[in-house]
Amino acid sequence: MSRLRCTPLPLSGLYLVERQPLDDARGFFERLFCAGELAACGWTQPIAQINRSCTRRLGSVRGLHWQQPPHAEMKLVACLRGAVWDVAIDLRAGSPTFLRWHAEVLSADNCRALLIPEGFAHGFQALTADAELLYCHSHTYTPAAEAGAHPLDARLGITWPLPVSDMSARDMQHAWLDASFQGIVP
Repeated sequence: MSRLRCTPLPLSGLYLVERQPLDDARGFFERLFCAGELAACGWTQPIAQINRSCTRRLGSVRGLHWQQPPHAEMKLVACLRGAVWDVAIDLRAGSPTFLRWHAEVLSADNCRALLIPEGFAHGFQALTADAELLYCHSHTYTPAAEAGAHPLDARLGITWPLPVSDMSARDMQHAWLDASFQGIVP
């Protein structure tokens, strides 16, 4: 019996993953990752790294981050506490949805995750205080391959649901994507 339901989203390769918890009087059991079930959605590599973040302040934005090839990574992002507005942006050169973004509310209550393919940027805004995310990565973090775009970049036109209350110094220093940015080439 499948415990993960994958639904394709409007950007090719991006999937909404809905966990199917088993509930009983004791509580629940929930599958967070299954290589066999996610293979149909494009996850074909082992998990190379698992990260957890906690964002303390409502309205805080983290992102927009990606790793450059050959260190590009696929991510499975789930919210374990609170709620976030999770955003994925297609940065793949030549993609018909280049620079388009898609967002989903991920929360501890809705059992949803985003499966984000290589060539996408990722970021989120905390919709609650103390929002915790769990990330499964297909590639280990490589500092020299780190890249990012400014979360308020007008070229991306992301409409954050809340006023942005906080960003890291690193995220505020990310460049805005100018006309010379032609995307990520694998």
